[in-house]
Amino acid sequence: MSGLRSYLSGKAAEDGVAARYAQDGYRVLCRRWRGPVGEIDLVLSRGDEIVFVEVKCGRSWSEAVTRLSQRQIGRLLASAEAALGFCAHGSLTETRFDVALVDRSGRIDVLPNALMAA
Repeated sequence: MSGLRSYLSGKAAEDGVAARYAQDGYRVLCRRWRGPVGEIDLVLSRGDEIVFVEVKCGRSWSEAVTRLSQRQIGRLLASAEAALGFCAHGSLTETRFDVALVDRSGRIDVLPNALMAA
């Protein structure tokens, strides 16, 4: 039962994050895009920019952020590179990597360009 609970909790968090980006004028291109090395929770666009979003849930934002490991960051970056192969400009596409933290009450904190130094 805990696996189903985790899945539903993660899906609800992703839905909330997607809605928040949509309010800011972003278009959801894909949810849970699966590449050869991993998954990207949300792939969004606004204008010519593509935004890759990793959604992390926890009891608090500080707990949620601890759930993002260096290994996951590596898989996210490799998956994004594969996803850009489907874009007209390929790796020259303007991109950003955000992390969205969601706490138990559903509050969302988006860290724009969070993986810039990764």
